[in-house]
Amino acid sequence: MKDLQQHRREYGKRELREKSISPDPFVQFEAWLTEALESDILDPTAMVLATVDHQDMPDTRIVLLKQFDHHGLVFYTHYESPKAKQAENTGKVALNFYWSSLAKQIRIRGTIERIAREDSAAYFASRSRESQICAVASQQSTSVANREELERRVKATTAHYADQAVTCPANWGGYRVIPLEFEFFQGRDNRLHDRIHYLKVNQQWEMSRLAP
Repeated sequence: MKDLQQHRREYGKRELREKSISPDPFVQFEAWLTEALESDILDPTAMVLATVDHQDMPDTRIVLLKQFDHHGLVFYTHYESPKAKQAENTGKVALNFYWSSLAKQIRIRGTIERIAREDSAAYFASRSRESQICAVASQQSTSVANREELERRVKATTAHYADQAVTCPANWGGYRVIPLEFEFFQGRDNRLHDRIHYLKVNQQWEMSRLAP
């Protein structure tokens, strides 16, 4: 077994105190996301999306946060993809943001729903034409013979829409994750991390500190 002990690091002097954290987890989320966006971080909106399949096997992948407000966090995908089918089967998902240089992590658990069709179409229209073409041409997560097959599909789709706008496919759109729990994790030296947990109870957020 390879020993990775030499890669251990300390996290610095950042801290997370109850007196300085917002009682509203969405406000706290926006503050941390803004810090990540303003820092020199690649893909600050990248988040791990966790689902469970029909055999109760967990599954994860990286998706990008595209919008958020007090109603939830929105990402986009193909509705026929495994992530979509798994999410809709259980109605529950988990998210994880991790910003290594800030030693910050946000864990979220909640329910999931499709956003309004007109909102998906509006976002699709804002994407580059090349991204629109690829979304239409790709049957996400299905087997393909080789790279050339993918490129042929893109070429055929490009020709099909040569003189017209690319419309949002019926099998593509957005999902909203509606949080029921947040955990804000601030890495601290000697592994004595700060962890603040929010739980939604009777439409109110209850906050507590978790041991590291």
